[in-house]
Amino acid sequence: MIYFDNAATTKPCAECIAAIGTALTEQYGNPSSLHSFGYAAQKCVDEARARIAKALSCEPECITFTSGATESNHLAVRGIAGTYGNRRRRIVTSTVEHASVRAACDMMEEQGFEVIRVAPDENGQITPEAVLAAVNDQTCLVTMMLVNNETGAILPIPEIFSAVKAQYPDTVTHCDAVQGFMKLPLSVRSLHADLLTVSGHKVHAAKGIGALYHKKGIRLKPVITGGEQEAGLRAGTESVPLIMGFGAAVSALSGNIGERFAAVSKLRETAETMLSEIKGVTVQSKAPCSPYVMSISVKGLRSETMLHFLAEKGIFVSSGSACSKGKQSGVLQQFGIRQGAADSTLRLSFCAENTAEEIGTFCDALREAQSRLVHKRR
Repeated sequence: MIYFDNAATTKPCAECIAAIGTALTEQYGNPSSLHSFGYAAQKCVDEARARIAKALSCEPECITFTSGATESNHLAVRGIAGTYGNRRRRIVTSTVEHASVRAACDMMEEQGFEVIRVAPDENGQITPEAVLAAVNDQTCLVTMMLVNNETGAILPIPEIFSAVKAQYPDTVTHCDAVQGFMKLPLSVRSLHADLLTVSGHKVHAAKGIGALYHKKGIRLKPVITGGEQEAGLRAGTESVPLIMGFGAAVSALSGNIGERFAAVSKLRETAETMLSEIKGVTVQSKAPCSPYVMSISVKGLRSETMLHFLAEKGIFVSSGSACSKGKQSGVLQQFGIRQGAADSTLRLSFCAENTAEEIGTFCDALREAQSRLVHKRR
């Protein structure tokens, strides 16, 4: 099997699996229980919280565990709107956000908030100047992603948020950092982020666990209520196994982010070189771009057709965001990719365990697809 769909989900690492096993067999107490077994489970949760906080260079009490990035994004957007929306009712975002941020902003728009969506310019960039032009003294939140999940494009979040804070210091900034966390060097301070979303299953932990960083002093209205867990910000019994697995995975990656980045960057260069030799293949991801995500188009072949052909050979890629379930999100067109190319797009997303040999096998399969499928269509 060749797996190039790591932006959708990653394989859980051995450290994560071991931690989950320990939680299920030894630390299965309820962290809210007022006895020693419950306290032991709470201690495990706190240790994982501290590990994730260390990776983000923040205090542990600034981390709230959630069920994943979608919930974290909703807590950020709706939580800020619920707290500050009586006085300031403008939200500024981009047209290339993850579906969960788009949906949360749409909900706020339906409730009477003014949502300004900033589009990339002709170079596929969202500039600080463009964002600043959309912000005013009625803006409660600016929410923008760090790395686009479909193209790998890196938005200049430090420059954008810094510009916003310089002119409108009371405006809250939120960054969906899911595709950048544990892949790019980052901290909440370097990004100038008041809120930041991360996800477990994108960093070799399990599905169903995520977290939201919230700067001290930032007030959020909870989205899920009914208990005092997570300092009252997220009701519901904490999933100790998933949290322990998340913390273990983050610790396992923390010591070699630079090494893994270098390995994936080299793999990306190899892929670009090999793909450039195949007629009709265009690399759509343009710099500045994360090496972990590559968007390509194959002229004359539809994405769905190629996905099935490659899957039969044990090669797994995607056509875009996994959350879209095969439907186009419109993000590619926002980056200037024409409809025809968008219809024939494949997303390759790598991890450090992928190899150049796998790239070669993928390219051979792509040539075979062109030969067999284009001929068959004719």
